[in-house]
Amino acid sequence: MNKNKNAEILANLTFNLLARCQEKESRLAKQHNLLEAEFKCLRLMSSEENPNNKEIAEKMNLSPSRITRIMDGLIEKGYMVREINNADRRNMVLSLSRKGKNLTNKLNSAFIEIHEEILNEIEDSQHESLIIAMENLHNAIENWLQKPR
Repeated sequence: MNKNKNAEILANLTFNLLARCQEKESRLAKQHNLLEAEFKCLRLMSSEENPNNKEIAEKMNLSPSRITRIMDGLIEKGYMVREINNADRRNMVLSLSRKGKNLTNKLNSAFIEIHEEILNEIEDSQHESLIIAMENLHNAIENWLQKPR
């Protein structure tokens, strides 16, 4: 196959894969009575050391005001706490509450279980090559995104 045909196949696969991954996240969020945006925000909070609103907004590709509303919902549900930054009182520090840490641990475990189930649909002998191919794709996309456009 030529490069153009491979690019077309890759474009369709990544488009469909993204849609299915979003559906998978939506189901998991719903199981835990979360909005999809709350689920994604909690995943980010659990994977990083207290990111600020701006960092979360950039990673989720949402406006800071939308992130504030998401955070407010998570605070109201008891999953996050907001405190004044003693070093700069104009800034707030957001962190997971104990309840939020417990939930993110459950979500992370459930996420891994889902992916174990997905891997069960693929021959064991193909797992390593699949992971390598996905890592290569991820790195190629990261490199492409870093180039000035």
